Amino acid sequence: MGSLFEMPWLQDGGFFDSGLCNTMTIEILMVIGFCLAAYSIVGNDVPQTLGTFISSNAHRPWWLLWLYVSSILTAVLLYGWFASGVGDASYGRLNTIPFPKDGVTWLYIVPPILLIILTKYGIPVSTTFLVLTIFSPSSLGSMLTKSMMGYAVAFLVAIVVYRFVIKQISIHFSKTRHEPHSRIWVGLQWVSTAFLWSQWLIQDLANIFVYVPRAVPLWFLLFAISVFVILLGIILYRRGGAIQNIIDTKTGVADIRSATIIDFIYATILLVFKEWSNIPMSTTWVFLGLLAGREFAMAMHLHEVNKYKTSRNVSKDAMKLMFGLVISIFLATTLPWFYHAVSGR
Repeated sequence: MGSLFEMPWLQDGGFFDSGLCNTMTIEILMVIGFCLAAYSIVGNDVPQTLGTFISSNAHRPWWLLWLYVSSILTAVLLYGWFASGVGDASYGRLNTIPFPKDGVTWLYIVPPILLIILTKYGIPVSTTFLVLTIFSPSSLGSMLTKSMMGYAVAFLVAIVVYRFVIKQISIHFSKTRHEPHSRIWVGLQWVSTAFLWSQWLIQDLANIFVYVPRAVPLWFLLFAISVFVILLGIILYRRGGAIQNIIDTKTGVADIRSATIIDFIYATILLVFKEWSNIPMSTTWVFLGLLAGREFAMAMHLHEVNKYKTSRNVSKDAMKLMFGLVISIFLATTLPWFYHAVSGR
């Protein structure tokens, strides 16, 4: 039986040369790692990105939301793959993170499994740190710097916007949240979701495609799209899962108008950082920084928002981020050593 990926593009930096005795094992682990990463990252990150969309459209059938976000995902992946000219679906985010020269081993399978466990308990850890640091520990510093800047920028932007720019608007939203909303807001929210969802995909697809060579064939891209669409269906059928609880605790996210503004700000920040550099960053940090700044700003002028509760929720989210960072650093420093000790390599 030939290699799983035995085609002309396997040679010279393609998937793998079929002459290697362990090629099939490596390639199977590669596909397993890709699928596990897709499952764990979609489960952890997608509710953070589409959380406000899910909350404010709770009255709509899940399959309608599923068809919408799946069509955007398909368009983003196909465009990125064709536009790269070399079959790179990660939008160049992996240029500084080389594919392991010995291929994917069980060492790289551990992070997505751990991520699945953490997601089950509703812990919004950074998939960027947890997954990519295993492939390139030396990139942790640059990724952490960019992510911390993302959190700080998102926090400050939210404070300024919600405290000074749209203070009266947010008060109006709070007073009229139970009244019927204009269809214009429905259209704006779906547009903002498309904008945000596409920017998130461009940033975080690298966390999944890191498990395969930087150039993938069209058939594998179609396989990847199928996997993502199925997983999106599961997430939306479950209305976001455990991570969705974090979004639902934030003030007014079920209001389609508030959700629209959050999504536009979040997407704009991701767009700015995308243009800044190709270094991967944690979208989770940006998202929670935005929500934290918004909560503090709204607590300053909305009497119904408890300042103590706001501080407690923001602190809990920050602690979860730090917990995920500590785990990422621990894995990046200990797993390679353990792997070499066990395998004798």
